[in-house]
Amino acid sequence: MAVHDVTASATGAEHPAPVAPAPHPPRRRRRSWRALEPLLWLGPATLLILTMVVWPIIEMIRTSLTKVSSTGLSEGFAGLRNYTDLFAEGDLPGVLLRTVVWVIGVVTVTILVSLGLSQLLNASFPGRRLVRWAMIVPWASSVLMTALIWRWMLNNFYGVINRLLMDIGVLDAPVNWLAHPGQALAAMMGVAVFVSLPFTSFVLLAGLQSIPGEVYEAARVDGAGPVRAYLSITLPLLRPSLVVAAIINVINVFNSFPIIWAMTRGGPGFSTDTTTTYLYKLAFDNQSVGESAAMAVVNFGLVLAVVLVYLRVVRRQEDTA
Repeated sequence: MAVHDVTASATGAEHPAPVAPAPHPPRRRRRSWRALEPLLWLGPATLLILTMVVWPIIEMIRTSLTKVSSTGLSEGFAGLRNYTDLFAEGDLPGVLLRTVVWVIGVVTVTILVSLGLSQLLNASFPGRRLVRWAMIVPWASSVLMTALIWRWMLNNFYGVINRLLMDIGVLDAPVNWLAHPGQALAAMMGVAVFVSLPFTSFVLLAGLQSIPGEVYEAARVDGAGPVRAYLSITLPLLRPSLVVAAIINVINVFNSFPIIWAMTRGGPGFSTDTTTTYLYKLAFDNQSVGESAAMAVVNFGLVLAVVLVYLRVVRRQEDTA
């Protein structure tokens, strides 16, 4: 105690003991919480995608590798048996070829007609707003209802199309349009184009309205005519809208079920079936659930392949441009 008192009196005051600073949350922990904040926004969307997209795909693939009884009970692993049975079906080549014709025909005609309609809707004329509203009607209406109306119009007994063609002298007798595979497929493709036009036209219209008018004014100053301006300016600048419209149409048309089922049910026989209606028949008419799941996997692969090939071609064109 004496030594301590002497030292304290020599220095003038006793040194206080160091006090620990107040605890603060570590910076690393705060950074980790900030890194997890995007999950609050991405979490619900990711959960929805996993639930509505990824899980059904996994179940589809699992079912295609499972032996399923006619009552829907799983009877164990079947390997590739469902796929071998599917590719042994005699009607499958015709169904695949018809699906390719169906998709290419409907999407190509839809895009070409929509290019003209979008130009019309982009022009200024009296009643333009009314025409735009009228264009939405086929898209807003039920696809099944539209297909049933067209089936009634094409009926050979009381259909208005037969009556109109007979009144103007084109036909001498009514024609059963949906009884012949070629005519039925053409009629259904026409209905599919009719249903697809509004959405595609408005997508292209949005693309047209995003093109600045100064570009066309500069082209007119350089002496470019309407055709050259359309080919050199409009189509290149419409490419993003065309890509979106084409991809969505390919997916929708590939998986189109109501039009074919309401108008012909894929008949006569399997003569107007596409892959979508064919897999339905395999499951509910033939009671081959596993084979139908294998057809669904093939159908999904075909859609994915078509979209990837289309994107590859578009990207290559952009690189060479």
